[in-house]
Amino acid sequence: MNKSAEVSVVEQCKLLDLSRSSIYYEPEPLFSDEQLAILNQMDEIFTDKPFYGYRRVYLDLIDQGFIVGRDRVLKYMRVLGLETFYPRKRKTTIPGKGHKIYPYLLKGLDICRPNQVWAADITYIRLTKGFCYLVAVIDWYSRRILSYRVSNSLDTAFCLNALQEAIDKFGAPEIFNTDQGCQFTSQDFTGLLKTYGTQISMDSKGRAIDNVIIERFFTRIIHTLSQK
Repeated sequence: MNKSAEVSVVEQCKLLDLSRSSIYYEPEPLFSDEQLAILNQMDEIFTDKPFYGYRRVYLDLIDQGFIVGRDRVLKYMRVLGLETFYPRKRKTTIPGKGHKIYPYLLKGLDICRPNQVWAADITYIRLTKGFCYLVAVIDWYSRRILSYRVSNSLDTAFCLNALQEAIDKFGAPEIFNTDQGCQFTSQDFTGLLKTYGTQISMDSKGRAIDNVIIERFFTRIIHTLSQK
Protein backbone atom coordinates (compact mmCIF):
# COMPACT_ATOMS: atom_id res chain seq x y z
CA MET A 1 0.00 0.00 0.00
CA ASN A 2 1.15 3.48 -0.76
CA LYS A 3 2.10 4.89 2.64
CA SER A 4 1.28 8.46 1.55
CA ALA A 5 -2.34 7.36 1.11
CA GLU A 6 -2.51 6.72 4.83
CA VAL A 7 -1.65 10.36 5.59
CA SER A 8 -4.39 12.91 5.10
CA VAL A 9 -3.91 15.87 2.80
CA VAL A 10 -3.98 18.16 5.83
CA GLU A 11 -1.16 16.20 7.52
CA GLN A 12 0.88 16.06 4.30
CA CYS A 13 0.62 19.85 3.99
CA LYS A 14 1.78 20.25 7.59
CA LEU A 15 4.77 17.99 6.99
CA LEU A 16 5.76 19.91 3.86
CA ASP A 17 4.96 23.31 5.41
CA LEU A 18 2.47 24.04 2.64
CA SER A 19 -0.82 25.88 2.79
CA ARG A 20 -3.73 23.45 2.57
CA SER A 21 -5.68 25.80 0.31
CA SER A 22 -2.81 26.06 -2.17
CA ILE A 23 -3.14 22.37 -3.15
CA TYR A 24 -6.33 22.98 -5.10
CA TYR A 25 -6.36 26.73 -5.51
CA GLU A 26 -5.21 28.17 -8.82
CA PRO A 27 -4.59 31.91 -8.36
CA GLU A 28 -6.27 34.29 -10.74
CA PRO A 29 -4.56 37.48 -11.91
CA LEU A 30 -5.43 40.52 -9.84
CA PHE A 31 -5.66 42.77 -12.90
CA SER A 32 -6.73 42.39 -16.52
CA ASP A 33 -4.29 43.21 -19.33
CA GLU A 34 -6.10 46.53 -19.81
CA GLN A 35 -5.81 47.41 -16.13
CA LEU A 36 -2.13 46.42 -16.04
CA ALA A 37 -1.43 48.64 -19.04
CA ILE A 38 -2.94 51.60 -17.18
CA LEU A 39 -1.11 50.75 -13.95
CA ASN A 40 2.19 50.39 -15.77
CA GLN A 41 1.75 53.72 -17.55
CA MET A 42 0.85 55.42 -14.28
CA ASP A 43 4.07 54.03 -12.83
CA GLU A 44 6.03 55.49 -15.76
CA ILE A 45 4.37 58.89 -15.35
CA PHE A 46 4.92 59.01 -11.60
CA THR A 47 8.56 57.89 -11.88
CA ASP A 48 9.27 60.87 -14.15
CA LYS A 49 6.94 63.31 -12.38
CA PRO A 50 6.54 62.38 -8.70
CA PHE A 51 5.01 65.80 -8.01
CA TYR A 52 1.92 64.95 -10.08
CA GLY A 53 -1.41 64.51 -8.36
CA TYR A 54 -4.09 62.16 -9.66
CA ARG A 55 -5.73 64.85 -11.82
CA ARG A 56 -2.54 65.49 -13.79
CA VAL A 57 -1.82 61.76 -14.04
CA TYR A 58 -5.36 61.37 -15.39
CA LEU A 59 -4.78 64.06 -18.05
CA ASP A 60 -1.52 62.42 -19.13
CA LEU A 61 -3.28 59.09 -19.51
CA ILE A 62 -6.06 60.65 -21.58
CA ASP A 63 -3.45 62.38 -23.80
CA GLN A 64 -1.84 58.98 -24.38
CA GLY A 65 -5.10 57.41 -25.49
CA PHE A 66 -6.12 55.51 -22.36
CA ILE A 67 -9.82 55.30 -21.57
CA VAL A 68 -10.03 55.86 -17.84
CA GLY A 69 -11.89 58.04 -15.35
CA ARG A 70 -10.41 60.25 -12.65
CA ASP A 71 -11.93 58.16 -9.85
CA ARG A 72 -10.27 55.08 -11.31
CA VAL A 73 -6.91 56.86 -11.49
CA LEU A 74 -7.24 57.88 -7.85
CA LYS A 75 -8.10 54.28 -6.90
CA TYR A 76 -5.08 52.94 -8.80
CA MET A 77 -2.77 55.47 -7.16
CA ARG A 78 -3.88 54.06 -3.81
CA VAL A 79 -3.34 50.49 -5.07
CA LEU A 80 0.21 51.39 -6.12
CA GLY A 81 0.87 53.42 -2.99
CA LEU A 82 1.73 56.52 -5.04
CA GLU A 83 1.89 59.78 -3.11
CA THR A 84 2.56 63.17 -4.61
CA PHE A 85 6.01 64.21 -3.39
CA TYR A 86 5.47 67.43 -1.46
CA PRO A 87 5.09 68.36 2.23
CA ARG A 88 1.52 67.90 3.38
CA LYS A 89 -0.57 67.87 6.52
CA ARG A 90 -1.49 64.21 6.31
CA LYS A 91 0.14 61.23 4.64
CA THR A 92 -1.58 58.03 3.54
CA THR A 93 0.89 55.97 5.61
CA ILE A 94 -1.23 55.24 8.67
CA PRO A 95 -0.06 53.28 11.71
CA GLY A 96 -1.93 50.24 12.91
CA LYS A 97 -4.67 50.75 15.46
CA GLY A 98 -3.22 50.98 18.94
CA HIS A 99 0.38 51.05 17.74
CA LYS A 100 2.72 53.43 19.55
CA ILE A 101 4.28 56.25 17.52
CA TYR A 102 7.81 57.32 18.42
CA PRO A 103 9.30 60.82 18.00
CA TYR A 104 11.64 61.76 15.16
CA LEU A 105 15.19 61.73 16.56
CA LEU A 106 17.29 62.79 13.56
CA LYS A 107 16.57 66.52 13.44
CA GLY A 108 19.85 68.37 13.93
CA LEU A 109 21.70 65.10 14.66
CA ASP A 110 25.32 64.88 13.47
CA ILE A 111 25.42 61.50 11.73
CA CYS A 112 29.14 60.80 11.51
CA ARG A 113 29.73 57.03 11.65
CA PRO A 114 28.35 53.68 10.45
CA ASN A 115 25.77 51.91 12.61
CA GLN A 116 24.79 55.21 14.20
CA VAL A 117 21.55 55.50 12.23
CA TRP A 118 19.77 52.98 10.05
CA ALA A 119 16.57 53.54 8.10
CA ALA A 120 14.03 51.34 6.35
CA ASP A 121 11.11 51.79 4.01
CA ILE A 122 8.86 49.82 1.68
CA THR A 123 8.21 50.38 -2.02
CA TYR A 124 6.57 48.37 -4.77
CA ILE A 125 8.21 46.93 -7.89
CA ARG A 126 6.29 46.49 -11.11
CA LEU A 127 6.25 42.98 -12.58
CA THR A 128 4.98 41.63 -15.90
CA LYS A 129 1.72 40.46 -14.34
CA GLY A 130 1.37 42.51 -11.19
CA PHE A 131 3.48 43.94 -8.38
CA CYS A 132 5.62 42.90 -5.45
CA TYR A 133 6.89 44.83 -2.45
CA LEU A 134 10.49 45.59 -1.50
CA VAL A 135 11.72 46.54 1.97
CA ALA A 136 15.30 47.70 2.38
CA VAL A 137 17.46 48.60 5.37
CA ILE A 138 20.10 51.28 4.76
CA ASP A 139 22.93 52.72 6.83
CA TRP A 140 22.32 56.48 6.84
CA TYR A 141 26.01 57.42 7.03
CA SER A 142 27.56 55.06 4.46
CA ARG A 143 24.44 54.80 2.24
CA ARG A 144 25.02 51.04 2.17
CA ILE A 145 22.05 48.72 1.73
CA LEU A 146 22.43 46.29 4.62
CA SER A 147 19.60 43.90 3.77
CA TYR A 148 16.39 43.64 1.79
CA ARG A 149 13.42 41.36 1.30
CA VAL A 150 10.76 41.00 -1.41
CA SER A 151 7.17 39.97 -0.69
CA ASN A 152 3.86 39.70 -2.53
CA SER A 153 2.02 41.11 0.48
CA LEU A 154 2.48 43.98 2.90
CA ASP A 155 2.84 41.86 6.02
CA THR A 156 5.25 42.51 8.88
CA ALA A 157 7.20 39.26 8.52
CA PHE A 158 9.35 40.26 5.54
CA CYS A 159 10.27 43.53 7.27
CA LEU A 160 11.28 41.64 10.41
CA ASN A 161 13.38 39.22 8.36
CA ALA A 162 15.24 42.08 6.69
CA LEU A 163 15.88 43.79 10.02
CA GLN A 164 17.13 40.60 11.68
CA GLU A 165 19.47 39.84 8.77
CA ALA A 166 21.00 43.32 8.93
CA ILE A 167 21.54 43.04 12.68
CA ASP A 168 23.04 39.56 12.35
CA LYS A 169 25.52 40.82 9.76
CA PHE A 170 26.45 44.23 11.13
CA GLY A 171 25.29 44.46 14.72
CA ALA A 172 22.47 46.66 15.99
CA PRO A 173 22.34 50.39 15.22
CA GLU A 174 22.05 53.13 17.81
CA ILE A 175 18.94 54.62 16.13
CA PHE A 176 16.51 53.08 13.64
CA ASN A 177 14.26 55.40 11.58
CA THR A 178 11.12 54.51 9.61
CA ASP A 179 7.82 56.03 8.59
CA GLN A 180 4.64 55.38 10.55
CA GLY A 181 3.50 52.39 8.49
CA CYS A 182 1.82 49.60 10.44
CA GLN A 183 4.65 47.17 9.65
CA PHE A 184 7.18 49.40 11.44
CA THR A 185 4.91 50.47 14.30
CA SER A 186 3.93 46.89 15.11
CA GLN A 187 4.93 45.49 18.47
CA ASP A 188 6.90 42.72 16.76
CA PHE A 189 9.08 45.20 14.86
CA THR A 190 9.60 47.74 17.64
CA GLY A 191 10.02 44.95 20.17
CA LEU A 192 12.91 43.47 18.19
CA LEU A 193 14.65 46.87 18.13
CA LYS A 194 14.15 47.29 21.86
CA THR A 195 15.71 43.87 22.45
CA TYR A 196 18.98 45.26 21.08
CA GLY A 197 18.70 48.58 22.90
CA THR A 198 18.15 50.53 19.69
CA GLN A 199 16.38 53.90 19.90
CA ILE A 200 13.30 54.07 17.68
CA SER A 201 12.73 57.10 15.47
CA MET A 202 9.74 57.72 13.19
CA ASP A 203 9.04 60.32 10.52
CA SER A 204 6.79 63.18 11.55
CA LYS A 205 3.42 63.62 9.87
CA GLY A 206 3.54 66.06 7.00
CA ARG A 207 7.32 65.62 6.57
CA ALA A 208 8.02 64.21 3.12
CA ILE A 209 11.83 64.31 3.51
CA ASP A 210 12.39 62.89 7.01
CA ASN A 211 13.46 59.55 5.52
CA VAL A 212 14.94 61.02 2.35
CA ILE A 213 18.01 58.73 2.22
CA ILE A 214 16.04 55.54 1.61
CA GLU A 215 13.55 57.42 -0.60
CA ARG A 216 16.40 58.46 -2.92
CA PHE A 217 17.58 54.85 -3.15
CA PHE A 218 14.10 53.68 -4.11
CA THR A 219 13.82 56.42 -6.73
CA ARG A 220 17.09 55.30 -8.33
CA ILE A 221 16.28 51.59 -8.34
CA ILE A 222 12.76 52.05 -9.69
CA HIS A 223 14.05 54.33 -12.44
CA THR A 224 16.70 51.73 -13.36
CA LEU A 225 14.17 48.90 -13.47
CA SER A 226 11.77 50.97 -15.56
CA GLN A 227 14.44 51.30 -18.26
CA LYS A 228 14.78 47.51 -18.65
